[in-house]
Amino acid sequence: MAPRPAAHRLAALRGVAVVPAYNEEASIAGVIRELRAAELDLDVIVVDDGSTDRTADVARAHGARVLRLPFNLGIGGAVQTGFRFAFEQGYDVAVRVDGDGQHDPAQLRAVLEPVLRDEADVAIGSRFAPRQGDPDGYRSSRSRRIGIRILAAVVSRLVGQRLTDTTSGFQALNRRGIALFARDYPHDYPEVEATVMAFRSRLRLVEVPVSMRERGGGRSSITALRSIYYMVKVLLALFVGLFRRTVLPEEEPR
Repeated sequence: MAPRPAAHRLAALRGVAVVPAYNEEASIAGVIRELRAAELDLDVIVVDDGSTDRTADVARAHGARVLRLPFNLGIGGAVQTGFRFAFEQGYDVAVRVDGDGQHDPAQLRAVLEPVLRDEADVAIGSRFAPRQGDPDGYRSSRSRRIGIRILAAVVSRLVGQRLTDTTSGFQALNRRGIALFARDYPHDYPEVEATVMAFRSRLRLVEVPVSMRERGGGRSSITALRSIYYMVKVLLALFVGLFRRTVLPEEEPR
């Protein structure tokens, strides 16, 4: 028999979409509408990371539950808040979709498939993995492509598995993945370190080819100069992380 598609398998589980957002008033409504349109029956949780605009009000008006942080923690703190909520509320599956509109929720089914088939604990939507009809993958600025390729090469060497996009925030996780990131999650440009953390904690990780869109509003905080700073800082963090104690996923509450 052919395996059931993602929506059918997800129907037997509790699923949540974690949407970290900082000053995304212009794009958050569209993200929520597209999550609903994906018809995956996911509860939508927007983590408002101390926004100074109407991000929280707009998210509530479009039916999302909002976790509003009292001040800006940064992307890592916002993401961990969402995963902590998912863990404590007993969700079986979580997806992460950024609030700027660059991730296409219509592709969530593909990202979820390896997790729902129990082939992975964490699935990452990769912009750079070759896709049918677009063998070259995602195109960004030259400086950012170089930095991302260097980071991907370093992480691939560390974990012994070829990875192409270690900075992607488009993800799906099962209960084990949720538990790990609820307990510990890097707070400053976190995705690269979180990938290594997942492997060191013996989680299964796969990449799924996806496409990326332009931001729906606002502007990115990562300039060309900050891209260089980011790459150097993350490489140092990876080196330091080699000496950290391995973090294990949280145990279920008794």
